[in-house]
Amino acid sequence: MEYPMTHKDDDVVDDYHGISIADPYRWLEVDTADNVKAWVTAQNKVTSSYLAQIPYRDKIRARYKDLFNYVKLSSPFKRGEYYFFYKNDGLQNQSVIYIQKGDTGKPEVFLDPNTYSEAGTTAIGLLGFSPDDKYVALSIQEAGSDWQTIQVMEIETRKMLDDKLDWVKFSGASWLEDGFYYSRYPAPDDGMELSAANDYHAIYYHRLGDAQAKDQLIYSDPKEPKRYHTGYVTEDKLYHITTVSTGTDGFETHYRAIADPSKKYKALFTGFKNKSRVIDHTNGKFLVLTDIDAPKYRLIEVDLAAPDQSQWKELIPESNDLLESVNTGGGKLWASYLKDAKTVIKRFDYDGSNAIEVSLPGLGSANGFGGQKADKEFFYSFSSFTIPNTIYKYDIATNSSSEFFESELKFEPSDYVEKQIFYTSKDGTRVPMFIVHKKGLELTGNNPTYLYGYGGFNVNLSPWFSTSRMILLENGGVFALPNLRGGGEYGEEWHKAGMLHKKQNVFDDFIAAAEYLIAEGYTSSDHLAIAGGSNGGLLVGACMTQRPELFAVAFPAVGVMDMLRYHKFTVGWGWVPEYGSSDDPEHFQNLLSYSPLHNLQENTAYPATLVTTADHDDRVVPAHSFKFGARLQECHSGVDPVLLRIDVDAGHGAGKPTSKIIDEQADIWSFFFHNTGSPVNYRED
Repeated sequence: MEYPMTHKDDDVVDDYHGISIADPYRWLEVDTADNVKAWVTAQNKVTSSYLAQIPYRDKIRARYKDLFNYVKLSSPFKRGEYYFFYKNDGLQNQSVIYIQKGDTGKPEVFLDPNTYSEAGTTAIGLLGFSPDDKYVALSIQEAGSDWQTIQVMEIETRKMLDDKLDWVKFSGASWLEDGFYYSRYPAPDDGMELSAANDYHAIYYHRLGDAQAKDQLIYSDPKEPKRYHTGYVTEDKLYHITTVSTGTDGFETHYRAIADPSKKYKALFTGFKNKSRVIDHTNGKFLVLTDIDAPKYRLIEVDLAAPDQSQWKELIPESNDLLESVNTGGGKLWASYLKDAKTVIKRFDYDGSNAIEVSLPGLGSANGFGGQKADKEFFYSFSSFTIPNTIYKYDIATNSSSEFFESELKFEPSDYVEKQIFYTSKDGTRVPMFIVHKKGLELTGNNPTYLYGYGGFNVNLSPWFSTSRMILLENGGVFALPNLRGGGEYGEEWHKAGMLHKKQNVFDDFIAAAEYLIAEGYTSSDHLAIAGGSNGGLLVGACMTQRPELFAVAFPAVGVMDMLRYHKFTVGWGWVPEYGSSDDPEHFQNLLSYSPLHNLQENTAYPATLVTTADHDDRVVPAHSFKFGARLQECHSGVDPVLLRIDVDAGHGAGKPTSKIIDEQADIWSFFFHNTGSPVNYRED
């Protein structure tokens, strides 16, 4: 491979607590600079040329497009006399929002995001409904950026109002009377919208008809610019709840009575070590889901007249399974548990009594239990690794489900096997892993295998259906998903066992999963690929630098690759509770020990690597992938390709149009099969 020449500036050297660290590719951080744009173009040209010579790439793309071309529906939800849902007819770039009057009305297009941009790169979501269900606030995002613009539509007339709110990020729209609460940042400097650090997140109240400049500042902390502030109103409209966090871990919770003329907030939970979220308010008491003295979470009742911890009443105690969430709806509590990463739903009365388990269609993931107090029914979705997303209608009175919508995907679940095994990590920890493949697959040790992981930020990975994965499975491949430490599948203790100074546990778990698959005859190092995105991209980068000989292919997607400077871009500072900061001498040494960019070694044969990122990723800025890719090309001594695929008008992943998804997945699977020397067969149907 002949890679583009990448300039090195050897004069860029940083001093970290007395240790000099060179950063010769620092110039690649300025992604809007002309020389960086030229470098991106050159890298994409090399990558495109390589992918174009894979003989079955077009066939894989055609097959995936055919598989993807089926109707996809979200769970409907009710507001006022209308039901709303998202629907994609098959290959539409963005799902269309539909509205239906009552149970028997005819579904009509409420809003079609595909009409907003020719390339289909505008994503629109329903953010919040007014108390009288007359208006809805919309979130509009362009080209995959995290930045949101909020606009308001009158539901009955479909008329867009003049209200337009800019520089919104990580926000909902929680209505009260004739306006709503939302969170935003100050406007960034021109040209720095996608890379500059985001500071001074604050909560505002917007009244319909007002210009944004007149919005009332509700909650901020000028002394602590690097904190998130979000807020929401209880369903009874009596209290406004705010959460304050230093990042993506624990948070404080404050509240105020809407009727309180002083507008002062009171602290309900302080400090940033725990997570305590108000679920509902009833009769002067808050229902709170908390991990205080319960790492797998419990539901408590806090009397506002006596909020001291000694007076808390436990409604749903901690159990052996993770209490992932509790929602309200129909006058009941709906508790979603994870039992070895699979969903279990239990229904409770408001006092925590009369627990009833809801019968689900199988072992997998269910979402959507909950709604408004007046609801008598609602819709939920269910899927697994082999069951496409299916919508069910649930009747609260009878505790029964009926199928509402079944996907028409050209796929037969009975042809495949999904199972869960447990393996032992380096330190003896027992780790679960899902494995999916064709029935009757012979374990020859040469099956192409795709090992996917995340392992961080308390994120749970449960069974979910992927149309893209069918390309792998129908060609005799194996899909493996371990539930690594750092995730939250077993509660906060599992999470904390994979963060900060224990981050190496995550990489050890992933490496042990690979070794298990090889030892059990599923695959070999020559046929094994590892993949992950964002924090999962960090996972892939760390593992391929620590054990380059163990894997044939690596797919680090939108990864956090520079662990010494990640906190200097956009909202990277929010990950310090998870990773630590290089500004701290103790954390610096730990971060340096696994930072993918800094652990690449010259004259080393690394796996065939396809680094993927996008020019509008303002969550994990593309500079991470640029610098890692440049250094990898410099160090790599093997014959396998190490390439960068840099998408244009795309971001971290959310809102990516169908056309870009199909192109990207076709490239990934082509690269995978080609570099594992695996045969590719095509079904004629």
